Amino acid sequence: MSAAHEAAIHEREEVAPSSDRPGRLLVIDNYDSFTYNLVQYFGELGEEPLVRRNDRITPEEVEALAPGHIVISPGPGGPEDAGVSLEVIRRFSGRVPILGVCLGHQAIAHCFGGSVVSAPRLMHGKTSAIHHDGRGLFAGLPSPFTATRYHSLIVAEPLPPVLERTAWTMEGELMGLRHRHHPTVGVQFHPESILSEHGHALLRAFLRMEGDDGI
Repeated sequence: MSAAHEAAIHEREEVAPSSDRPGRLLVIDNYDSFTYNLVQYFGELGEEPLVRRNDRITPEEVEALAPGHIVISPGPGGPEDAGVSLEVIRRFSGRVPILGVCLGHQAIAHCFGGSVVSAPRLMHGKTSAIHHDGRGLFAGLPSPFTATRYHSLIVAEPLPPVLERTAWTMEGELMGLRHRHHPTVGVQFHPESILSEHGHALLRAFLRMEGDDGI
C-alpha cells in the first residue's frame, strides 16, 4: 500500500461520522483501495457506514457497536490475512446480514469449510459476464451482466454443504455464494467498480436483508 493511500484512509477514518448508534452498517476494511468505493456506494444508498480496519477492532467491540449489517471488504492476500474478519463472520453469521466482497467472499467460504486456491487465470481489472440464479442479491438483475474482477485466488468447488453457488462465469468460475440458512453472502467480483453493472442494485438488495432471513 502506498503512503498516499495510507494517508487517505487515515484521513477518511478521522472525518467519518462519529455516531456509533446501533443498527449502522459496519465495514471491516482489509486494507484495500476499493473499501472506500464501497463506502461511497453505500453512502449514495443513504447509509453512513462505520469503517474499522481488520486489526483495529475486536469481536467484542463489534458486539458493542450492534451493527445492522456487516461488509467484509476486499484486500490483499488470502483469508488468513483478513484479521478479525474471520472471527466476525463466525460470530455474527445468522445474527447480522454479512456481505463479503472479493477477499471477504473468500473469507466466508474459508469460515464454513471451503477451499481457496490459486485461480486458473489472473484477473486484475478485467471484466467478465456474470451469470446468476436470480435470487437474493441478484433478484431482478439480468443474467449475465458485466462485472470487474481483481483476484488471483478463487473459491474452489464443490462447496461445503452449508454453502451454495449463486453466480459463475461461462468458464465455470465461482463468482458468488450464499449460506443456505443465514443471510451471509459473498461475491468474488467488485460491484463497486465503475465498470461493473448494477452495483447499486446489488448492494441495495443486501441492505434489505435482515438478520433472521432464511435464503
